[in-house]
Amino acid sequence: MSFVSDDLDGASWPAIEPHMNDLRDRTLSCSGCLKTFIADRSALSEIISEARARLYIDMTCHTDDEVIQKAWMDFVENVEPKLSEYSDILNRRIVEHDAVGELPERYEILIKGLTTNIEIFREENIPLQTQATKLVTEYNEICGAQMVEFDGEQKTFAQMAIYLENTNREIREAAWKSVAERRYEDNERISEIYDELIAIRHEIATNAGFDGYQQYMFAAMHRFDYTIEDCLEFHNSIEAICQPLRHRTDEERRGALALETLRPWDMSVDVHGRPPLQPFKEVQEMVDGCSSIFHTMSDELGNYFDLLDANDCLDLDSRKGKAPGGYQYYLQKSRLPFIFMNAAGTQRNVETMIHEAGHAFHSFYSGHLDLIHERDAPIEFAEVASMSMELLTHPHWEQFYSSEEANRARRSHLEDIIALMPWIATIDAFQHWIYANPEHTREERAEKWLELSERFGPKVDMNGFEDIREVSWQRQGHLFGVPFYYVEYGIAQLGALQMWQYHRRDKQDALARYKSGLALGYTRGLTELFEASGLTLSFSESHLDSLIGEIDNALTEIPV
Repeated sequence: MSFVSDDLDGASWPAIEPHMNDLRDRTLSCSGCLKTFIADRSALSEIISEARARLYIDMTCHTDDEVIQKAWMDFVENVEPKLSEYSDILNRRIVEHDAVGELPERYEILIKGLTTNIEIFREENIPLQTQATKLVTEYNEICGAQMVEFDGEQKTFAQMAIYLENTNREIREAAWKSVAERRYEDNERISEIYDELIAIRHEIATNAGFDGYQQYMFAAMHRFDYTIEDCLEFHNSIEAICQPLRHRTDEERRGALALETLRPWDMSVDVHGRPPLQPFKEVQEMVDGCSSIFHTMSDELGNYFDLLDANDCLDLDSRKGKAPGGYQYYLQKSRLPFIFMNAAGTQRNVETMIHEAGHAFHSFYSGHLDLIHERDAPIEFAEVASMSMELLTHPHWEQFYSSEEANRARRSHLEDIIALMPWIATIDAFQHWIYANPEHTREERAEKWLELSERFGPKVDMNGFEDIREVSWQRQGHLFGVPFYYVEYGIAQLGALQMWQYHRRDKQDALARYKSGLALGYTRGLTELFEASGLTLSFSESHLDSLIGEIDNALTEIPV
């Protein structure tokens, strides 16, 4: 008889508690008993994880539905705190057991992670974490409600993106201003939310015995393969390698548009005066197009993607009351990925769809692993799965476009990678400073943000919009919901660009490398996962230079 039934309500504490008590009180007399304990805990965790996932998905899909929001907050306030308490007890039962040293090698990463979790756990942090989650939920509700009146109708910010590609500069300017000004209307409350989050997070860190939240989060996120100092080296490498190329492309853009200075509404328009790329009109067209691309690459990828559509695991359109952004959330019990995004008919939407599909492929490839922790790969490698897929699909973008338009899309994507790396450095450096200086004032925060924007930003004239620029960090939801989760995109891009290098030379070899790494889940450490796909984990200037140099070479090969 299985430890948990498939119909257990993983969102109900009365349903969960007897199983938690069983694990807490169970006699563990040998290593075999310990392995059974770990397996049973994993089975219970699968059900709870999926219940949480479905509540979170509903909450982000319907930020304006009071019943749905209440169900999510009930879980946050009444279930998650109890789970945290039991989690520490069960972690200790494993790590402190006399037979833990007899467990096979497959448990090594689990034990390492649990040991760290025990070290940082403090009961007094549970209500603080609940409070933080409530503040993040409020931030999502504020962002989900942000709409603008434009072109005769109410539009979401995602739907406004297409206007920034319009060849009419007056339309672009009006669109940019409408979004920026609407976002600025909420800046005071969003700043208050961030102030409160910083204070809460600093308290969490000090409660756990850390000097600051930086150190706490590096432990909490199990960053065993790199340090704070490595991140700072990465920032310097990005500044040295990416910024000169980025400034060159900015200058080329300014010259092509015959402008004295680039304004923020000039950064997405085609410099040759061509209309915006429109890969699809209806969301289903995007889904069908991606399905065709993945089937062309391999039937395995195509069949995996089709499962998402067939099992209602896609919510892709942009609408009022929907949280911004995009994500893939793995339903651990069903072994199905769910993809959320805000599509509005742009090339960026196609890239997001492919990106999240890459995460889904990772989930499918590692879904055969028995234990839940084995399927939960480190974020730095999880993003290799998604960012690689964006690049590996390049040869197939004619599915959405003519040959000329596909070249435009490929060129834009590669240029965006060059621009993204400094933005990643900006956000990461900003977070490091924020939590290293938790007592800072809003004025100091604005000053630091502007300093970093000068160091890593594009050459854009923001004259007249100084107030908006000072709080432009607010649009980056990671700062609120997943602190310190952003440098992973940069680290993963290093892996993705190496995978792309393989792909440019041998497509099937690259797909084999892609699968071999992803199928390992989290049965290896980050460095070993990189190595399993033939990738190098390095933050050095020379390493980045070789990868960005490949982009520069590829850009010369693509017809303008």
